[in-house]
Amino acid sequence: MKTSEHVRGARSEGPRKLGLCVLCGLPAAGKSTFARILSHRLRQERRWAVGVIAYDDVMPDAFIKEASAPPLPSQWKLLRQELLKYLEGFLTAVINGCQMSAPPNRTEAMWEDFITCLKDQDLVSSAAHEAQSCYFLTKTAVSRPLLLVLDDNFYYQSMRYEVYQLARKYSLGFCQLFLDCPLETCLQRNSQRPRALPTQTIHLMGSKIEKPNPEKNTWEHNSLTIQSAMCSSEARYPTQSHQASLKLTDLLLTALENPVKYVEDNMEQKETDRIICSANILHQVDQTLRRIVSQTMKEAKDKQVLPYTLKLLAEELNKLKAEFLADLRQGNKKYLCCQQTTDIPDIISFFHYEKDNVLKKYFPKQH
Repeated sequence: MKTSEHVRGARSEGPRKLGLCVLCGLPAAGKSTFARILSHRLRQERRWAVGVIAYDDVMPDAFIKEASAPPLPSQWKLLRQELLKYLEGFLTAVINGCQMSAPPNRTEAMWEDFITCLKDQDLVSSAAHEAQSCYFLTKTAVSRPLLLVLDDNFYYQSMRYEVYQLARKYSLGFCQLFLDCPLETCLQRNSQRPRALPTQTIHLMGSKIEKPNPEKNTWEHNSLTIQSAMCSSEARYPTQSHQASLKLTDLLLTALENPVKYVEDNMEQKETDRIICSANILHQVDQTLRRIVSQTMKEAKDKQVLPYTLKLLAEELNKLKAEFLADLRQGNKKYLCCQQTTDIPDIISFFHYEKDNVLKKYFPKQH
């Protein structure tokens, strides 16, 4: 077991190199296999400390243990943000050379899975007093360059940007690896899994996925697309070819050697940008919700619903739309369960959920 003095001594050897790597792509694109082989290679060839945080191994089980129904989109987002808080706690412990403490408000099952993940990769060890929920960092975690690989679909750009913001907050290295795999291949691989996802889920992600765009977004300039379907064997998986291997190594080295610089925000400009952004989002959401209500009413008319029922349905849907827009203006206190939510697809998804609940009252057999 490592003591706090041991940790401080190991950390004093020189400046730390810390980096976050976002590994994204469709389900069954091969991300977990890629992460496992890449981690082994970096440990062996570079002598780096590597931590792979696979969201599938941490988040789903936490919810399955604590709820019988599938989580809503808002709950998924809250869990993702909670996991980033765990990650931030580990990073601050590494940066400051101190113990890592369990956060007071946590999803217990997810926290335990997170700690197990770090222990299995020799990054933390159990504390002497388990009741205090403190964990010592291992010598591996504090004495070598450390790369944390976040393995998830990350199909929205906003999901990856949250990780970038964390890197910027602590001046860490940041990069992205996108595993580009044909949809048909993902579907085939998924069908062979013991716990296969519904086919429509993968189709939906395929239609929504936002690939890294370094030309448009400066924060995504450290990104690399890897053709996962070209890999014929696990041994070759992380490299594909000598040239691709060099590109991958160069990307990771560049990220560690050039951490994201923390820049003090111009508060006045930031507030101006926030107001402009909020107005644009509100307009886009308003237009989209209008189309949803209109389409829903058209479908009801096509089913030859009685005029009086149509009137009541229209009133309730328009009231719901107005409440959603008011809620968005006021910081998402009622429906979205999350402060400052600006992810339009999430907002629309929440509205569909509430709209369907309204429809169940009028058409219980169809819903």
